[in-house]
Amino acid sequence: MAVPILKQSQFLIASIQSALSHEDLLKLRDDLADLVGRQRARGVIIDVTALDVLDSFATRTLRAIVYTTKLRGAETVIVGIQPEVAQAMVQLGLTLEDVPTALDLEEGLVFLNRRLQAQRGRRL
Repeated sequence: MAVPILKQSQFLIASIQSALSHEDLLKLRDDLADLVGRQRARGVIIDVTALDVLDSFATRTLRAIVYTTKLRGAETVIVGIQPEVAQAMVQLGLTLEDVPTALDLEEGLVFLNRRLQAQRGRRL
């Protein structure tokens, strides 16, 4: 199942609507890496609100997406991790180490805007 990726200003928003196969996750990774360059995106939000589980492959792939998009010039934040999903991840020892997270889409946008403002301030 393809993940819809929308462009909002200088950001890409990928909203995962249902559990994805390994192939779908890898396609999302590749699509975002490509679109960051083609769309000149400065930030990416991956919304996982609809997911009721994040297994080890999905967690590793999300981490890889964050690192890949950073190398392409975009900050990325994961939003919408449900409480039960977070608790299960902790129990299973799955981490999103060094991966920014936010409660929801609105907070994700605030995070990215602040991060970009800070980057601009450092360049001046």
